[in-house]
Amino acid sequence: MGLGFVDAMVAHEALGSGLVLEPLMHSHIATVVLAQHAPAEVQARWLPRIASGEALVTLAHQERGARYRLEKCESKCTPALDSYALTASKNMVPAGDQADAWIVPAMLEGSLALFLVERGASSASCAGHLCQDGSRAANLTLANTPATLLTRDGLRALQQAVDVGTAALCAQAVGVMDKTLTLTTDYLNTRKQFGVAIASFQALRHRLADVKMQVELARSMSYYATLKLNAPDDERRLAIARAKVQLGQSMRYVGQQAVQMHGGIGVTDEYIVSHYFKTLTQMEMTFGDTLHHLGAVSEGMQETAGVFA
Repeated sequence: MGLGFVDAMVAHEALGSGLVLEPLMHSHIATVVLAQHAPAEVQARWLPRIASGEALVTLAHQERGARYRLEKCESKCTPALDSYALTASKNMVPAGDQADAWIVPAMLEGSLALFLVERGASSASCAGHLCQDGSRAANLTLANTPATLLTRDGLRALQQAVDVGTAALCAQAVGVMDKTLTLTTDYLNTRKQFGVAIASFQALRHRLADVKMQVELARSMSYYATLKLNAPDDERRLAIARAKVQLGQSMRYVGQQAVQMHGGIGVTDEYIVSHYFKTLTQMEMTFGDTLHHLGAVSEGMQETAGVFA
């Protein structure tokens, strides 16, 4: 639609509130990568189909042992006739078994590059599985599979892709937490004990206020992450890491407190708040968990951090 990152943030927040499982976030990531890094002929072939919903392209970058480090890549690619031959094993590929193509990072002549691999390419196999939140992921295996080169500046493009995805995830998480807070508030106002609604209990009111504070902290950092997506690379990456640290802390706190205040019903599949809790738990570990991003924030600190003249 030609809209920007702020418009996408608003949409993703609404998607999170409804626990929408369709991989729209991953289409968003692929669109940014293709629009800014792919050759013109690749853009002409794929972008209109992604925009119309005819094609799904997802990022397949995670490998076992990489531990969220984007520069760590064991996949290899070599030139082959008029294309490239790619050998890789990627894990947790979002909606990988439903995608029409995958964006795959691999080492090419000593540096990281990004490639597009189409479904149906020879020696490409994809085994799908369910995730805790009900969405799908897959293990992707490529063995000298034909691939199209998107860019040789693969690490920079991959970092941008993950940052865009993280900002979208933050927005969705705010929607999830906002709805979790609403569900919990409604429950406290409905559930009665000793003849009164438990929302009248001071201890629970204080806990709910703390949950609200965490949601608002997360919301402000989600805004911050989105507004930094057009910043220079180093500034953008540090901002995204800061946002994900706060979002990770907020997601864990809001999810756990909501379940605690619901009691036993909060962990049953029949009650919706358990699904919001599972979604928040999975989100906390997506695109780098809290500890990973806390390390990135620490590395980005200057010697004068926290010191005022």
